[in-house]
Amino acid sequence: MSEITYRSIGVIRTPFKEVKGTPIQPTGAVGVRGSVHVDPEYGEGLKDIEGFSHLILLYHFHLTEGYSLQVQPYMDNERRGMFATRIPGRPNPIGLSIVRLVGIDGCTLHVEDVDIIDGTPLLDIKPYVPDFDMRETDQIGWLAGRSSNVRHARSDGRLK
Repeated sequence: MSEITYRSIGVIRTPFKEVKGTPIQPTGAVGVRGSVHVDPEYGEGLKDIEGFSHLILLYHFHLTEGYSLQVQPYMDNERRGMFATRIPGRPNPIGLSIVRLVGIDGCTLHVEDVDIIDGTPLLDIKPYVPDFDMRETDQIGWLAGRSSNVRHARSDGRLK
């Protein structure tokens, strides 16, 4: 297997200073404000981004400590396969959050609905486009009947 290397293009700033107590999904962080500081060398890439109300942030889970292929996710009492969850501990600890863009100041994007730890390295930004990104689903696996609980779910710090 070949090694793949990415570099951070900026940093995400949020009110969450530690894993414990952080919302586990953006729907649990409605109204929480943060900022995305894009390194100036990538500033030109922000042209036209103000036309989108929502953005997809891809980032590196920099506080993860390894991974396990079977985990007990926050909203369940059973062990599940890691790839059937959204836990941060993964072979490639890449996170994804959809946030609302509320303003731009140079290379700083002001966002809300942020469920990300302060100081998280930013890997990429993509515009959220419902016609591209929203899909009707037939099933949501073990999360059926539980997914609405995410609004109140917070990290207890056990899954890094």
